[in-house]
Amino acid sequence: MPKTLKMYGLDHCSTCQKARDALSGAGWRIEFRDVKTQPLTTDEWAALSGEFGEKLVNRASLTWRAMSEEERAGTPVQMLSAKPSLIKRPAIAAGDQRLLGWTANVKRALGVPA
Repeated sequence: MPKTLKMYGLDHCSTCQKARDALSGAGWRIEFRDVKTQPLTTDEWAALSGEFGEKLVNRASLTWRAMSEEERAGTPVQMLSAKPSLIKRPAIAAGDQRLLGWTANVKRALGVPA
């Protein structure tokens, strides 16, 4: 039986696409949620923010750079609710593991060749 994980990101994101391909190849069943086309509720954002904290907000993104100081002053939940593409991608929930990004450490934690 394949292992299952939940992944949050953007369908058109190349990093999310690479992660999904690699995880599928490593035997994972992926429940993917595009946060732009299937928006998360405030409670769902709050739960993710509770897991990842400030790191959930991608401050290196084009979306972040285009935001005003006023928009940047919001909480992670407020910012992500207003601009879902601001999420650091991918955000992964696999069993009791919560992982963010697609780094060598994330790949190692999920048994994916680097």
